[in-house]
Amino acid sequence: MSQKVFLLDAYALVFRAYYALIRNPRITSKGVNTNAQFGFVNTLLDLLNNQKPSHMAVAFDTSAPTERHTDFAEYKANRQETPEDLKAAIPDIKRIIRGFNIPIVELDGYEADDVIGTLSKQAAKEGFEVYMVTPDKDYGQLVEERVKIYKPGYQGGDAEILGVKEVCEKWNIQEVHQVIDILGLMGDSVDNIPGIAGVGEKTAAKLLAEYGTLENVLNNADKIKGALGEKVRNGKNAAILSKKLATIITDVPVSFHAEDFRVKEMNRELLREVFTDLEFKTVAKRVLGEEIAITAGKATAPEGVQTDLFGNPVESKKKNTEVRIQHTEGAGTETEGADSERVDSTEAIVAGKTIHNTPHKYVAITGDAAITTLVKELLEQPEVCFDTETTGLDANDADMVGMSFSYTVGEAYYVPVPPGDVEGTKAILKQFEKLFNKTDITWVGQNLKYDMLVLKWYGYELKGNIFDTMLAHYVIEPDGKRSMDIMSAQYLGYEPVHIDELIGKKGKNQGNMRDVPLEKITDYAAEDADITLQLKQIFAPLLKTKAVEKVFLEVENPLVKVLTDMEFEGVKVDIEFLKDYSLQLDKEARQAEENVYQQAGLKFNLASPKQLGEVLFEKLKLDPKAKKTKTGQYATGEDVLLKLANQSKIVEDILAFRELTKLKSTYVDALPEMINRKTGRVHTSYAQAVAVTGRLSSNNPNLQNIPVRTDRGKEIRKAFIPRDSNHILLSADYSQIELRIVAAISGDPAMCDAFKNAKDIHTATAAKVYSVDEKDVTKEMRYKAKSVNFGIIYGQGAFGLADNLGISRTEAKEIIDTYKKQFANIQKYMDDTINFARETGYVETLMGRKRWLRDINSSNFTVRGFAERNAINSPIQGTAADMIKLAMIKIQETFKKHKFKSKMILQVHDELIFDATLDEADTIMPIIIDCMRGALPLPNGVPVEAEIGKGENWLVAH
Repeated sequence: MSQKVFLLDAYALVFRAYYALIRNPRITSKGVNTNAQFGFVNTLLDLLNNQKPSHMAVAFDTSAPTERHTDFAEYKANRQETPEDLKAAIPDIKRIIRGFNIPIVELDGYEADDVIGTLSKQAAKEGFEVYMVTPDKDYGQLVEERVKIYKPGYQGGDAEILGVKEVCEKWNIQEVHQVIDILGLMGDSVDNIPGIAGVGEKTAAKLLAEYGTLENVLNNADKIKGALGEKVRNGKNAAILSKKLATIITDVPVSFHAEDFRVKEMNRELLREVFTDLEFKTVAKRVLGEEIAITAGKATAPEGVQTDLFGNPVESKKKNTEVRIQHTEGAGTETEGADSERVDSTEAIVAGKTIHNTPHKYVAITGDAAITTLVKELLEQPEVCFDTETTGLDANDADMVGMSFSYTVGEAYYVPVPPGDVEGTKAILKQFEKLFNKTDITWVGQNLKYDMLVLKWYGYELKGNIFDTMLAHYVIEPDGKRSMDIMSAQYLGYEPVHIDELIGKKGKNQGNMRDVPLEKITDYAAEDADITLQLKQIFAPLLKTKAVEKVFLEVENPLVKVLTDMEFEGVKVDIEFLKDYSLQLDKEARQAEENVYQQAGLKFNLASPKQLGEVLFEKLKLDPKAKKTKTGQYATGEDVLLKLANQSKIVEDILAFRELTKLKSTYVDALPEMINRKTGRVHTSYAQAVAVTGRLSSNNPNLQNIPVRTDRGKEIRKAFIPRDSNHILLSADYSQIELRIVAAISGDPAMCDAFKNAKDIHTATAAKVYSVDEKDVTKEMRYKAKSVNFGIIYGQGAFGLADNLGISRTEAKEIIDTYKKQFANIQKYMDDTINFARETGYVETLMGRKRWLRDINSSNFTVRGFAERNAINSPIQGTAADMIKLAMIKIQETFKKHKFKSKMILQVHDELIFDATLDEADTIMPIIIDCMRGALPLPNGVPVEAEIGKGENWLVAH
């Protein structure tokens, strides 16, 4: 059995890992971006666990110049600056590698691919199977019988192994050594290798197919006719230099000593240290098989840093009548930090505190007398932390197991309720009725909506004020993670009891909170309330420090009770309609599938992107320039197929098949499965603290994703109906709200006037862009103007607009340039917003919701560009989010004031849906519109408009 050597190109893998997570960065409690470290360690673990290498090494580039730089000063000169976070990650990555006892190989004067090339040849001669782990295509020149490229999977994709056959097919060449010939001819923009101007990959492959080598191409340049021959003759010197630059050196002064490269036992102590520093708890558990205590620090939003041109900072249960109180007081002498008032949240806190080493007084309360005593104490408190324990995660389908209360740090009380006994539970809750009805009290909780919804099913609600720690953290740190366990470690240095210690890990064998002994559940539940109370005491001053108290107190916190009521109500769905529609979709999907097979001339797996790509681009040859994905198969995504839809009927049928099957499985067949057994309605769950822009999201079902662009998709809205014949659905929708916000905050006169005069904004824009009267604007002009209106505020450039509209890049650039001249204040808003973000480190909405942009001053233009687009867009989307949330709060207050029976039941994007009684519908429609219009007045006199309709289902109402 041959032994396997894996040689890793460190920087190639690190860059890939960093950019794979750029849209959803991993940030530690100290504000450190760990994208690169996380991605690299996962690649390493995948190799060690799944490929089982016997030998391994990691090669790094050094900062020293190489012979290539001597030969060609511009070599790699066009590469943008390495992101600062990635630079900072390299020492950690080297520590990780050393922790796994894997050798690091680097040599001044040579690149990592030279080192790997040399070691590959040496190892192969000794009989090893060699795998060069890299996404770089240049390595193809090194491949031979025992040497292959191993490309790790990207963003969930499969890994790819390339031998001689695969390399030749990828490049369309006969021999692997021709890789350097093709690079010499076409160049490599990544490394700034020039090649022959005007010669691309396909032309280079054709030349090599005829002449074999680059040298033969150049020697026969006079025989090559036309413009191509002239290009080859003029580019001779550049081609020779490019081939040399592209050639990987295989005689570097390094040696493959098998024993040095053998995979050894890991250095557990070093790995524990680095995983702790990086807060890689899951990775540590996976690798070391043990929990780690993280060193937590205050997560602070980054401050804006002004930099010079080079990126350097510049200054400037059964009712029991017996009284029984069970104490589970913790031992220990360490008291520092037990009282959160003694913790300075600006200092780093060393985690390691747990229930076992931290003083506490957690008490189980059972029996009427003990409950009476507790309620009396709680009624005297201005602030009480509240938490429930239940049998499941769905608040609309869970039974209460118990509830916990805390009003003093380090102390908490747990009240169990009789298992499976609804009336017994209500009897216990009845004893807390006076407390629940108290209005001059603040209820503190983590994700209080869940607890309030659980209570609501038993007929009770919290009538006092609330303070939700999850939402407080959300406005303080919108990009952060906010589970109570993480925040506890981060802000308190305390590791709470994990739920899997009580009921086991997720899966079919996971237990139920009802099965947990009273002593254990008391510790767990009381600790939750205690920790949440401590977090509140840290977050309250932070809200003021970060100047986000207004959006918390006026938007997020009041919305909790609104969403609780909405989720409790749910919406009725028409099961018979869904059954009929499912059959119809299935029939149409089968027909579309059969049409595809007939046009293709064969049957294949239509759900397989690989087989589909081969049919479309190899058999039917629909696109000679068809692109392949990183895994080597043809791209067959919706964007690709939409561009081909006008060329071939088969593509139309493929798109139809995809739409039909997705609608059927994702929505039509799934909705009936979500009907609540108690109500017969569907109860979506709103996530209030997920989207960094402030937008609500929803789950089970995800209402935001219900299709609206196609007629088939719109039909699904027919399934949402009033609860009975005495009700009707109302749908109220904001009109072009994001564009109105753009006009308002930019103060652009032309755009503001269009809205003030109730003009069609896209027609008005088209008239300005094309210099015609509004009456002369064509449908095509308006369509293009609409694309610009929406595209420009999302950072779309000429390339994106051209691709979106199917026009030339030149025309797209002309449209954008004219737009910017006609609406000059829009560009000024963008520039001013980016400059503001650079100076402060954040942007904000009209309500003061902040989005922190830690990469806004990055010297890497890709990273910086992403932050700049967020800077432009976040105040717009965030203000729209704030507006509809304020409208929801206002509408709910008005409904309760007038004691309307009609209910607000759904929120989707900029739309609100109501289950209205027939006798109230006409009364509440103008009230709803007035509340929406007046929720958040816009500056510069830009009016807010909303429309409302009614009908027997959502589609008709909308």
